[in-house]
Parts: sequence; structure tokens; C-alpha cells
Amino acid sequence: MEEEEPRSETQDEALQKKHNDMLQRFSARHQARKSDSTSSSSTFESTSSFLSQFADSKRSIESRIADLRFASEDSSKLKSDLAEISSSIDDLEKLVAANSYFLPSYEVRSSLRSASDLKQSLDALSAALLPKKKFSFKTKSSPPSTANPPEIQKRDLAPPPNVVVPVRDSPGFRNKQGETLTKSFRSGEFTLSDLDSCRVRLTGTVNALFIHRLRNCHVYTGPVIGSILIDDVEDCLLVVASHQIRIHRAKRSDFYLRVRSRPIIEDSNGVRFGPYCLDYGGIEQDLKTAGLEEETQSWANVDDFLWLRAVHSPNWSLLPEEERLSSVSISGEGDS
Repeated sequence: MEEEEPRSETQDEALQKKHNDMLQRFSARHQARKSDSTSSSSTFESTSSFLSQFADSKRSIESRIADLRFASEDSSKLKSDLAEISSSIDDLEKLVAANSYFLPSYEVRSSLRSASDLKQSLDALSAALLPKKKFSFKTKSSPPSTANPPEIQKRDLAPPPNVVVPVRDSPGFRNKQGETLTKSFRSGEFTLSDLDSCRVRLTGTVNALFIHRLRNCHVYTGPVIGSILIDDVEDCLLVVASHQIRIHRAKRSDFYLRVRSRPIIEDSNGVRFGPYCLDYGGIEQDLKTAGLEEETQSWANVDDFLWLRAVHSPNWSLLPEEERLSSVSISGEGDS
């Protein structure tokens, strides 16, 4: 038998190097796993921190918009305050952009949409507080020509979110129970307040409509040229049309809408939405006068201001087609 040759130093060094390389690979893999885990945790913490900061800034801006609505009438001060709030909204958008690299895409979209809604609220308030001269009404000394009637001022009277507006001192129906209330009009503001188990039928066009504290009511209205504010309604059915509709504190109620912008709900639950289905003599002309002759399907795109998650808000839903009213006629006796 041949005697086995002793291992050379070169072979021992090669085996040792191979062993060291293997240990380094295992160590690198372990560190990578630890890094991935740390990164995921860091991303989660960063997202939570961003959402908290964003929510605080958003609430601050909403509060400033609400305060500005009841501020002094000094136009220079109003302009300065409006500019400051606009700058804060811009900063909010920059905050989203600066953190977008680690945020989930749905959080980015939701945050940008919230910032956009704040801009719309501020623009609407600016238009109401500082209307352009071309929309001013003529004085009594120069009555309008019947051939060329003055343009109706289309003010956006809806409040910013998180604001409960006191009942307006305008014409309306108040403190009624179990009655059928009807009215036809062509301009001005109108208020429905503190109604219980009433049927309300309004025809024609009105500039703004305010609805407060309704229980078990059915409300059918012609088109509103400006905005509709609905606050504190329960177990109601409302068929309304407007350029902007905001709904606060609604419960177990159905809304049939025609609206130009996305309907907004807040502090509401159990609310359902369907398309506007009202009919009465002359409604087509009224819709045209209000600029609402076309159906845009916006009634189905509801924004819940207190729901920023990617999944659908549980507070609202679309009315199933088999449960929807096909039409409501207020020229005669009622629903069909």
C-alpha cells in the first residue's frame, strides 16, 4: 500500500478560505434579513408619523377656514388671511410630496385629494367673502331691463368641513310636524329646520338651500343654483340637485342627487345614494337655468372626510338598483 501524501499548506489555505467565504455569506444573509425587518418597521412608523402630522395640519387649516367665515369685513385683512391659509395648504401638499417615497400609493392619493378639497373650500369661501364686482347687484335707481335680466350670483355657500353652521335667518319652513309643505320660487335662499314626519315639495330654482334637524321626512326639491348644506338628519329621504352638496351628521337616510362636484359627508353613517329622479312641470327648464341639465354621475363618487383609508368607507353605500325609486312626481300626488 502506498503511503498517503501529507496535505500541503496550499490545500489547507484553500479549504480555510472556502470555509470563511461560506461563513461570510451566511452572515450577510442574516444581516439582510435583519435589515429588511428593520426597514419594514421603520416604514410603518414613518407612515404613522406622517398620517398624524398630516391630520393635525389638516384640522388646523379647517379650523382657520371656519374662523375666517365669521371674521371681520376688512377686505385687506381677509385677503391676507386667505393668502396665509392658501400657503398652508401648499405646505401640506409639499409634506405629501416629501414623504411619498415610502408612503403606500393609496395614502398619497387620499392625502392629495384631501389637500385639493381644502383648496376648493378655500376658493368657495373666497368667492363668497370677496365676490368679484361683475357679480354685484344693481341698485334700485337703475332697474334691470326685462330684455336682459341680471345674471344671478352663483355663490358657493357651503361651509368648510367640521363646521356646524347656525340656522340661517332666511325664508323657510320651521318647527312643523306631520305636514305636507309646498312652495315654488325663483331666487333667494331657503331653509328647512326642525321638521318631523313632514313631506316637503319645492319647485323652481333657489340660490342656496339649508337643511337642519329633520326626522322621518321626505324632501323633494327643484335644482339649487349654488350649494346645499344638510346637517343633522335621521331616517329621511331627500331628492335634491345642486352644484355642491355637503352632508353633516346624517343617519339612516337615502339621498337621490344630481350634483356637479363629489358629494361630501362627515360624521354620518347608514347613508345611501342614488341618481336624481324628480319630475314636475317645467323641471327641464329649471335644470337648464341652474346649469344642471346634464347627469355627470357624481352622485356615486362620495367623499367621506373622516375616512382616509384605502378601503371603501363603511359609512355610505350606493342604493341597490332594485330598491331605487324610478321617479318621483310632485306635480300630482307623490311617488311612482
